[in-house]
This record gives sequence, C-alpha cells and structure tokens, in this order.
Amino acid sequence: MSESISQSQWQVLPPPDFPQWFLKAVKSHTKGYSGHYAAQLLWQRGIREEKQLAGFLNPDLYQPTSPFDFGEQIEWAVKRLLQAREAEEKVAIWGDFDADGITATSVLWEGLGQFFCQHQHLSYYIPNRLTESHGLNCPGIDQLNAAGVKLIVTCDTGSTNLSEIDYAHQLGMDVIITDHHTLPDDRPPVVSIINSRYLAESHPLFHLSGVAVAYKLVEAMYQRSPNIPQQRLENLLDLVAIGLIADLVELSGDCRYLAQRGIEQLKQQLKTRSRPGIARLLELCKRSGDRPTDISFGLGPRINAVSRIQGDASFCVELLTSKDEKRCEQLALETELANTRRMSLQKDITKQVKDKLAQLDLSTTNVIVLEDPQWPVGVLGLVAGQIAQEYGRPTILLSTVLLSTESSDRESQLGEAGLEDKHSYSIARGSARSVNNIDLYELVNSQAHLLHRFGGHPFAAGLSLPVDNIRLFREAINQQLAQKLGTTGALMMPAIEADLVVKVAELGKALFDELKHLEPCGMGNPVPKLLIKNCWFEQVWNRNSKDFRGRKVQYIKTKFEIWDDSTSMGFPGIWWGHYQDEVPKVRCNAVVELDYNNYEKRPEVRLVAVQPCQENYLQSCLQVSNQLDWILDCRGQELQGEGLTPLMVYECPTSWDELQVWCRRAIQAERQLAIAYPRPKQLSAQDTWKKLLGIAKFLSRTGQWATLVQLQEKLDLSDRTVELGLNALSAIGFEVSYQDCGVQISWHPKEWSSHGTNVAENDAIALRARCANAIFFAAIEEEQFRRQYFYQVPLSTIAAYNIAGYGMVGIKQD
Repeated sequence: MSESISQSQWQVLPPPDFPQWFLKAVKSHTKGYSGHYAAQLLWQRGIREEKQLAGFLNPDLYQPTSPFDFGEQIEWAVKRLLQAREAEEKVAIWGDFDADGITATSVLWEGLGQFFCQHQHLSYYIPNRLTESHGLNCPGIDQLNAAGVKLIVTCDTGSTNLSEIDYAHQLGMDVIITDHHTLPDDRPPVVSIINSRYLAESHPLFHLSGVAVAYKLVEAMYQRSPNIPQQRLENLLDLVAIGLIADLVELSGDCRYLAQRGIEQLKQQLKTRSRPGIARLLELCKRSGDRPTDISFGLGPRINAVSRIQGDASFCVELLTSKDEKRCEQLALETELANTRRMSLQKDITKQVKDKLAQLDLSTTNVIVLEDPQWPVGVLGLVAGQIAQEYGRPTILLSTVLLSTESSDRESQLGEAGLEDKHSYSIARGSARSVNNIDLYELVNSQAHLLHRFGGHPFAAGLSLPVDNIRLFREAINQQLAQKLGTTGALMMPAIEADLVVKVAELGKALFDELKHLEPCGMGNPVPKLLIKNCWFEQVWNRNSKDFRGRKVQYIKTKFEIWDDSTSMGFPGIWWGHYQDEVPKVRCNAVVELDYNNYEKRPEVRLVAVQPCQENYLQSCLQVSNQLDWILDCRGQELQGEGLTPLMVYECPTSWDELQVWCRRAIQAERQLAIAYPRPKQLSAQDTWKKLLGIAKFLSRTGQWATLVQLQEKLDLSDRTVELGLNALSAIGFEVSYQDCGVQISWHPKEWSSHGTNVAENDAIALRARCANAIFFAAIEEEQFRRQYFYQVPLSTIAAYNIAGYGMVGIKQD
C-alpha cells in the first residue's frame, strides 16, 4: 500500500479553542449546518477575522485586486498592445502545453481577440511537449517571424528564456512576458514582464498561476479601452478556474476569488453549452463542473494528457474556445482517448520505477534520480510526483534520447543540447517533483553547470542534461540535500496531517455539504483529511477502469465499505491505484477524504492512508464466536438486555452466505448480532414486472441512467434477480447498456416481419421474450420464498449453522 505506518508519519491536529462569535459567524455562512467542523478547519488555517472569513466563504464579499497593482509593467504591456492594434501589427500568443498554459492561451486568444482579428492579426503557438519542451525556442520564433509577427505575448512561460528573447529582439520582434514561474536574475530585454513573483508574498496576486496573470492583462485592456470589447470579461472565468486549480497553486487572495467565480460559470456548462468542448469533456468524465475536483480529477488530467501522449496540444485551445458542437465532439473524444492511454502508461512506468527502487539502498538516498531509455517523457512528471509522495524523497525521472547521428544533423543537435563532447550523442530529458516543502528549484539549480536546460518552481520542474552527466548529477544533488538536512532518510518520511477525527456514523451528505463551504481546496487550503480510528473494511473488490468505449484500462481502483462501532451500516469508499489484497483484513486507523460519487449520486470516502491498529483482536474474536447467546432475535420485538452494542441486520437475507457475512462482521467488531428485519413484502411477480417496465419507460423517455443499487432498492430485489429482469427487458425490445456501476435503458422495439418466410424468426423472438420473462418471474418467487424462510427460521437453527461454520467464517482472513 502506498501509505502505511512504516512509510509515513501521522499527525493529528488538536481541536482549536475558538471563540463563540467565530462559530456563530461561520454558521451564518454554512446555511443551516452545525458549522462546528468548518469552524475548526478555518481557525486551524488562519482564517480568524470576521472580514477575512466573509471574503473567504462568500466571493460576493471579497474585493478583487486591480490588475494595475502590477504597476508600470502592465501599463507598458497595455500601451504596446494598443499600439499594435492601431498599427494593425501581427501579434502571436506563445503558450504552454499543460492545463495552465492551454487555458492561459485560450484566455488571451478570446480576450485579445476582442482587440485583434483572430487568425489575421492574432495567432497562437504552443510548443510540442515531446520535441520542444517548455518555453520559447528559436525555431518557433523563426516560424513566427516568417509569418510577419511583430509582437509576441507569452503566457505561463518565458521569464528565464533570456537568449531566446535576445534572438527575437534581433529579428525586430517585441516580447511581452506574462508568467508566474521563477524570476531571472536580470530583467530580460522585453517590453514588459508581468510576473506575479515580483510582488510581495503577502500580496493577494502573488500566487496567481499563468492563466490568472493572463486574465489580469486582459482585464487591464478592458479597463483601458472599455468600448472595444463585445464579449463580457467574466465569460473567461471558467477557463481561469480550470487553469488555476489544475496548476496546484495556492488558492488564497485573488486566486481563490477567481476560482470561485469560475466554478460558478463552469457548473452551468452542461445546461448552457456556451463552451461545447468543455461541456462534452464534463460528460465524458461524468462530472457536473460544480466542484474543484471536477477539474483536478476530470478536466485537468484530460487536457494535460494530450501533450503527454501526442506532444502537440494546440487543438486543445480550439476545444476550449470553439462554438462548433460537431468539431468539439471530435476533439473531446480525441482528448478522452489520450487520457485513457496516459493512465495505462502511468501505471506501467510506476511499476518499473518501483522495481528499480527495490534494487537501491534507500537509507543512503536523499534524492531519487532514475533514468531509462524506454520511458515516455510525457508521463514522467506524474510518476515522479507519485513516487515522491510515496517514498518521501524528491524524485527526478529521466528518459534518455539517442540523438541523430546523421552528419547533416549532428552538429546542430549537439549544439542545441549544449554537449561539449563531440563523441556524446545522448541527452536525458525528464521531470522532477518535490515533497515535504523541499525547494526543488534551488536544489536542482545548484547543479546548473551539469544541465542543458532547466525551469520550474519549488515543487515541480522540467530539465534536460547530457546522459554522461547523470551519475555526477545524482551524486552531487544527493550530497547537496544531505548537507541541507543534516541527515538522510528518516526525516524525509512523508507526513500525513489529519485535520479532524470523525466516526463512520458522521460521514454523509451533511458533513460533505458543511466541508464543501471550504472549497475550492488546493495548496494552502488542502482537502480536509479525516481520521477514522479503530475501523475495518468490508465488501472489498477491485477492477480495472474502463474508457468511454467500455474497454479496460490498466489502472486499478478498489472499492470497499468502511465500518466502525458507531453505526450498523458501512460507508462506501474507493482507493485509487491499489488492489484489494492491499486492504488490511484487521482493525485499522484510516485517513480519508470525503468526496462525492457522481455515478451513485452519493458521498463516498477516498482512502488516503491506512495502518493496522496495534491491538490484537484475534483472541477477542474467538471469545465472541464461542458464546452461544451472541445472536439476538429482534424480529417483531423490542431489543432488550445489556452487553455489547449489537450490530443490527435490517434487511432479510436470501441465503445462508448473506447471513454469515453479518456474523463475520459482528465477530470482527466484537459485537452481538441483532436480527431485526421486518416481515418481507409479498409483491406479486406480475406487479414487480410492471414496476420494472415503468422504470424502464421513464429512463428511456428522459435519457437518464440508474445504478444497480437504485434498481435493487426500488424493486426490493437482489442484484442477481435485477440482472434477470434487465435480460427480460432486452428480450422485448429495450436496449440495456452498462457503464461502470450504472445502466442506461432505451426503447428499440424488435422489428416483426409480415412476410411468411420470416414467421419462424418472429416466433423465435417471441419465444425468447417469454422464456426471459418466465426466468425473471421464477427468480422473484424463489427470492420471496427464501426471505419468508429466513424470517421464520428459528434462532437456534441460525446459531447452530453459524457456530458450526466459525472455523472458516469468523477467523479466516479471506
């Protein structure tokens, strides 16, 4: 498992002692919920003043910062752009290929498109991730120069590309930089450099990502020339929210405000479809757009996947900005397939990295630096982030590329790679990710003399270097961090900080809605982590994910129910990237995040970390299983007596296996088992069939889908019998399609032929329908008979049957 007691340090934040006025103020914003947990989190995170609290929870009460807080730099940029408009000069947007860069390019494309004629006087250029990497480059500048471009406006990139800026200047091209990455030592020779890092760290614009900086430039243009734009500035905010949240910047100050406003727009996309590409992506990832996780786990990874797999992500700008439904459908499907491939590659490379790590002595390793010629560069950042979190060490993963040895290409390639040795033809490119607040940029930059190119920020970076330098780079960077930490290994274990201690009984929609008031979450305001003590897992199973065509993807997720002694019902959950065998079969402490399952339309937990409890419960389980009076019969009567709080069985079983599952839970929980199910309902098979037909017609008419659990509850049938009912529907002309845990039902009647030669075929169709219907009716009657039996079976029979099976049921770890 990725996080356990041996691999991480767990810290539980103590409940703060906040004043009553603060709790009252929080309650006024949480719309009828208790507000206690929200108040605890807000106080812990430094939101302690009434005005600050109001602006944090309600964007209507926040005063956004003027774009002209960037000072003379933004003034110069606006002036130069208006000059270009007046002179009808060609302007090019130079973007980046990740979600922040793509959305930043889209914001400038639409925003500056109000001032310049798109395609005629305004164009955009996005480097190829696999062949060009981040930032400005001379071949791309040559291409723009050949097209007659006189002004380049960068977004999410460019701050440190000093030589490339000089090159553009020599060609007679001006450059405006909009960026949020690390600043250069010397100001480059540009018209303007608008970079949020020039501001004080306490400034509300300091944490802006690339898309937000680009938006502030457009906002300044709107304010200086308000009569020119025909589109509302606020129409860009959904793009801003996607880039901000996907880029993992600290969501405080204007970052939080812009994200809140953007999500308000994003959640309308499925209705308005003002951006059909975004609406289709939301449909494909089965998200509604009303939560930041719809971006961080839905839209963001899909946009990023295009460049990771294909290299060229230019069409993503069209996907986000085009109004053509048909074209957006095509581009969205291409994006979805790229994400499917990305997930499979990420899982494969992660396994290969772990295999390599198994051969290393991690006790002497401060920074993980690994290389492989077969690794695709596009997914290395994702894998590096995963490994860094799991192993508690900054991680750098490199793919070695053999440069062309053709004589015509050799000299130019070696020169571009910065290789001094004319006999070396290989270069390594890759990604670096940090952990535990270690400044990765400072760390890697300390070995700049060994690198070809490098750029990024304290948490993530991209780099390239000659393959011959890798060994020296690995040794030097490990020594550098060792000197900084003064130790190795132990102090670098990832710390998991739990914000709240809760019980399973407290999980649910009320808690989810209360915590939702803290969204959007991100750096500086992380998703609340909940610690559940002394819990266990049931109904554990795993499967491969599927793409939108129903094909399996090599990306595992494990589903489960989490239980504790506070309730007689489990709570659903999921553990991404893990197999069911990794879930402990004993009592545990678990750290989870409370999320919402759009398939099932219900809250669920996402398992973050788990560790077995130290106590040994085996002996107590044996003691419980040997008691003859531990099963209580509460059918039709009040629960009486003292002792352990019983585990209640409210649903009548249809087999001994189902009843044994409850017995196993009671033994594991050290509790009595109370059989308290009501007398089974006796709805005829014919009436149940009519009820199923009504549901099918409704789903077909409305185009909605239902989960198997919902169908089971509506029909009061087991999953097996519901499946037989769906087969019967298919036999009479309904089309039943399965999507993950949900089903869609649509009416496609069988075509009956009037020609005599096809009478036999018609008869066969009718016979199949009657047979499927008869099987369904028989299953209903059998299920009702079994429930009636288990309602009437004597307690002594139940006890004798289960006690006889405890050698397997109560103790076995299956």
